[in-house]
Amino acid sequence: MSVEYKIQKNKGNPPKAEKIIATNPDRTDKKPIDKWIADEQPREMLMKIGAENLPPSKLLAIVLRTGITGTSAEDLGKKLLDRFGSLRGLDNASVPEISTIKGIGTVKAVQIKAGLELGKRLMREETKQKPRIKTLDDVVNYYRPYMRDLKEEIFKVMLLDSRNKLLMDVTISKGSLNASIVHPREVIKTIVRESAAAVIFVHNHPSGETEPTKDDIEITKRLAAACELIEVRVLDHIIIGGSDYTSFVDLGLIKGD
Repeated sequence: MSVEYKIQKNKGNPPKAEKIIATNPDRTDKKPIDKWIADEQPREMLMKIGAENLPPSKLLAIVLRTGITGTSAEDLGKKLLDRFGSLRGLDNASVPEISTIKGIGTVKAVQIKAGLELGKRLMREETKQKPRIKTLDDVVNYYRPYMRDLKEEIFKVMLLDSRNKLLMDVTISKGSLNASIVHPREVIKTIVRESAAAVIFVHNHPSGETEPTKDDIEITKRLAAACELIEVRVLDHIIIGGSDYTSFVDLGLIKGD
């Protein structure tokens, strides 16, 4: 028996507990990190209270390792966050853009990009074990780290076996979603080649607006009709935009399974 694909109504990320880290008010930020008292040095703090309890500026300081004359590594981390607004903004910035910050050369910019990429890959590492897709959140958590900030639309198909385990995901098209780009025959050819028993369509809206367009709805109908002919279940079509997402099953546009 195949696993039922269930839709969870709650959207957004669960709240995360954050701890306030007390610092010495007499500390001089202009001092190099190795001159700070031990309890305030980022590396020592990480070992003492755990990486999850450090603010982003201290984590960036550990990645950067060193600052420049008159500016500590943590100060550079704060400047990066001020300049790009958030870790997500920093992730979206290119190496040349990051390197415009005084004290951040190409090497440090590359180190930052590598660290951020490791974080994203960690979130998807379980996919190598062919996870079973049970809920809408399973799909969103898999794709959102990569698709939420893309500047162009990408249409993907998740190929699942009869127990809803992920076989692979395939990029069908890039660019504005319309009938001339997403061809049912290309989707069906991929499904047949991989012997998939069920599929989930996923694409993003760079605008952040997740309401389906007329083209989205029309293409989904055509794909669903094609899949029905070869007896492949269409579990959902999900649109990701920024921190939000929309499920065609939730909207009643797909019956689901």
